Amino acid sequence: MAFFLQMLVTGIVVGSVYALVALGFVLIYKSSDAINFAQGEFLLIGTYVCLTLITAYNIPFIVALFIALMFSAVLGFVIERIVLRPFIGEPVISMIMATIGLSSALAGLVHIIWGHETRVFPQIFPEAPVRLGEVVISPVYIWSLVIVIIMLIIFTFFFKYSKLGIAMRATADDQQAAMSMGISVKTIFAVSWAIAAVVSAVGGILLGNINGVNASLSAIGLKVLPVAILGGLDSIPGAIIGGLIIGVIETMTGGYLDPLVGGGLKEVMPFIILVFILMFKPYGLFGKKEIERV
Repeated sequence: MAFFLQMLVTGIVVGSVYALVALGFVLIYKSSDAINFAQGEFLLIGTYVCLTLITAYNIPFIVALFIALMFSAVLGFVIERIVLRPFIGEPVISMIMATIGLSSALAGLVHIIWGHETRVFPQIFPEAPVRLGEVVISPVYIWSLVIVIIMLIIFTFFFKYSKLGIAMRATADDQQAAMSMGISVKTIFAVSWAIAAVVSAVGGILLGNINGVNASLSAIGLKVLPVAILGGLDSIPGAIIGGLIIGVIETMTGGYLDPLVGGGLKEVMPFIILVFILMFKPYGLFGKKEIERV
């Protein structure tokens, strides 16, 4: 039972980070109907910027985090404006292919600047583990969960009550209607990409504190894609619930099944679960069904 609870807590923490990164997929899909395959590179660049500020310039973590998030927001805004803005009005597949090319370009840039070796964050969170009965929890897991919950609450209130958040929801529902009400759809696109880059950076920084930072961290972008699809690409609550489901299942698979099959099953289990769910719920657990008249 203690091992089960340990795996459950780990899965919830990892799943909450997945949910935060999946939020970026959902925002971009809701605003432009495109899937951003460069999400993993946004995550990696924001993490490396934060790590570099801390290790090379001795900047305190909170300040480095704020600077890294601002840098990520600007990066997302600039990439949308320069690379993806010309694809507005073009077939969606064109924008998707552009994000695939962007992913390769950013990955190459990361290799040039930071190399391939694994780097670790200096000690930021307390080292003494927290004991809950027989379950031992590292403080970095607790702080990661707290930070993710705070971020999700902030974005929930932002989308529900702020003027910009309401404009983003209106644009996601009907771009033509939003434009007729005076909403700048192009601005909403840019803000969506900026927020997607920010939430990816936060997820990367939290995972970097747990596992270290190297180029393979960008693979989280592809791992989180099943999370977004599982919950529904147009559903923010779906991204949160999908992240928790995938995180727990992946961790349980690694703890119980990987030792029986020699390892590697936890890496593909999210995709197996995704295919199984989509057989019965093609739009994801909370996705909106679309009916087109021919």
